[in-house]
Amino acid sequence: MNIAFNEITETIRMVQMENLDIRTVTIGISLRDCADSDIEKLKENVYNKITTYAKDLTTVAEQVEKEYGVPIINKRISITPVSEILGKATVSEAVEVAKTLDQAAKDLGVDFIGGYSALTHKGVTKGDQTLIDSLPEALSVTERVCGSVSVATTRTGINMDVVKQMGHVISEAAERTKDQNGIACAKLVVFSNPVEDNPFMAGAFHGTGEGEAVLNVGVSGPGVVLSALKRYPEADLGEVSEVIKNTVFKITRAGELVGRQVAERIGVPFGILDLSLAPTNALNDSVARILEEIGVERVGTHGTIAALALMNDAVKKGGAMASSYVGGLSGAFIPVSEDEGMIEGVMEGSLSLSKLEAMTCVCSVGLDMIALTGDASPATLSGIIADEAAIGMINKKTTAVRVIPVPGKEEGEMVEFGGLLGRAPVMGVNPYSSEGFVNRGGRIPAPLQSLIN
Repeated sequence: MNIAFNEITETIRMVQMENLDIRTVTIGISLRDCADSDIEKLKENVYNKITTYAKDLTTVAEQVEKEYGVPIINKRISITPVSEILGKATVSEAVEVAKTLDQAAKDLGVDFIGGYSALTHKGVTKGDQTLIDSLPEALSVTERVCGSVSVATTRTGINMDVVKQMGHVISEAAERTKDQNGIACAKLVVFSNPVEDNPFMAGAFHGTGEGEAVLNVGVSGPGVVLSALKRYPEADLGEVSEVIKNTVFKITRAGELVGRQVAERIGVPFGILDLSLAPTNALNDSVARILEEIGVERVGTHGTIAALALMNDAVKKGGAMASSYVGGLSGAFIPVSEDEGMIEGVMEGSLSLSKLEAMTCVCSVGLDMIALTGDASPATLSGIIADEAAIGMINKKTTAVRVIPVPGKEEGEMVEFGGLLGRAPVMGVNPYSSEGFVNRGGRIPAPLQSLIN
């Protein structure tokens, strides 16, 4: 890559003044050759392969961070969906595999390891069912393991039998970690149309179309975009889009340079750069504040979805201009607990669960890091998942649900999750039941737009 001097000086400013960072460098590792009918041998294979391929990830990332002056916040690992290697393992044996993953992550000094996952959008194998049954315990007894389950795609429709199960899984995971505000649920995502090269947690897994190992990078810069927009308070919306595109172009260039350096030094191919505006609790490092700078008085009011659509589109265009290897989710995230502007919107009453659901039609993912009242029933959680899955299926986009029903908490209370997971005001759910719909089961057929051949 040829980097001009002015790009270097602009990057320095973005890092020092505007919260630019590499949110994650994530090494994807295939575990497909680790399967074994002997669970002890399987665990040994998994541990050895992960610790071999990722042995230098943390050290190299820290070296590159120091050399280039761009912060690399997280070092992470994604793996083949674990259900694909479980075979005839029992639920208790699957939990032991999760503990092995957790130990590998701790020994390597990485923040999270994703891929305790199952792809069940059309059907469920024995390994898939074992993994789903193990999720509440596995995510409760581990610290760094993240899980995900795919329940829908545009090509297959929605597997409502698994959607029903996931409502119960989330409820049980919350109850098992009630002394930590249901934190196990913060490590679990339910997907529609998941991508195979997502570097962000908790939904990352190493897809079956990937190679033995690859380095994917997640770059974030809400603060940079916000700062750029503040310099153009009188710009019309077309000009706002151009400002965001030009800013994102620069962020992408910096991120790819750093990512390629890390990949080269650990000896794996560079995969993709996921340019997602992922907020933090730092002041002004917020997607909500960008929307407010575009012109809505408070996030959630009328016009919010249009502003979000403009921003998400401009992010994708800017990234595509800068690199041929933009992938993952790439767009804007709207996690409530990780965005101080979103938190304020909920607390002031401008942002509701229904509005957040509508916003997912045009953002990169879905309902993310939302604390719900502890009395939200499994059927209600399944209904929320089904709605999000339908949005993804019909619109041919990735959507997801990562919600935390907090045991013992009521609407309006504030709960702390800590670290990047932040804090969140507890949101209420619709008091009417979804049980009759969820209990019908079966598979919602794929929409007409799936017939594209």
